[in-house]
Formats: sequence, C-alpha cells, structure tokens
Amino acid sequence: MGRVSLGWSVIAAWALALAVERPALARTETEVAYTREQTFSAALRYLRVDLAYEVTEKDPEAAYLLFSFTDPELQRKSGHGSIELVRRDKTVRILVNLPELPSYREELLKRGLLEKLRTEYGEPTPPPPAEPREPKKPPAKPDGSPDAKDPPAEPPAG
Repeated sequence: MGRVSLGWSVIAAWALALAVERPALARTETEVAYTREQTFSAALRYLRVDLAYEVTEKDPEAAYLLFSFTDPELQRKSGHGSIELVRRDKTVRILVNLPELPSYREELLKRGLLEKLRTEYGEPTPPPPAEPREPKKPPAKPDGSPDAKDPPAEPPAG
C-alpha cells in the first residue's frame, strides 16, 4: 500500500505544479503602423504618466525602455519589465517583457499601449498597397537569336 499512496502523491504533486500559474517565459509582441518615434514617445508616456511606473533606463536611438513597478501579484515589492521597438519595412514591432508576471499581464500592457497610440495619434494610415511585380525576362541578344538557355523552337508541323 505504501507504493500506491506514494504514486498518487507524485501524481497529485505533478498536477498541482501544472495548475499553479507560472511567470511568463516569453514576451508578447505585436506590429503597428505608427512610426518608431511615435511608438517610443507613447510608450514612455504610458509607463510614466498613465501607469506611474518608474522608467529606469531609456534609449530612443536603440528604441527600448526598462522600467520597474510594484504589483500585488509579486511576492516581493517590485518587478522589472522592458518594452523594445524594432523598425520593420512599413511597421514597428513592439516587444513587451514582464518576466516576473504571468503572460496575460504582458498582454494587458500591450493592449494599453495600443489604446494610447490610437488615442493620441488616431488610427494609423495603412501603407499603400504594393504594386504587383512582373517577372523579369532575360534580355534578348542584339541579333534577335534565342539565348543559349532558351529551348530550341519546335519545328513546324506538317
């Protein structure tokens, strides 16, 4: 009987470990059609003014913000987070990282920043549609003869 109860104890402990919410290991990200400068400025104001978080380091050129905050979900008094901005072709990728909190908190911070961007700058203008590209044709030889890579012309039927 000792082995059976030990087995059930291990299974129960394993199930409990899966049920306990763990801090996020990955970061939340999204892409926006605002400029990197607009996004950085809105993120800074959102952290400092709207959330009253302490911005501990910022670099507009490298486009990142490091911040600390207090939160009742944390077992200790303060936590740390980051927002990184990466310029893409026509968009800016926002990466939100709160490693000590559950991932849904990163999602909430991201949504709040997106709302701040819309409130302050309006809906972003969508980028113009890409023009369809025609496949490039190899240049013809000056004498009009087919290129050596072209297959020979089929003989006339008859």
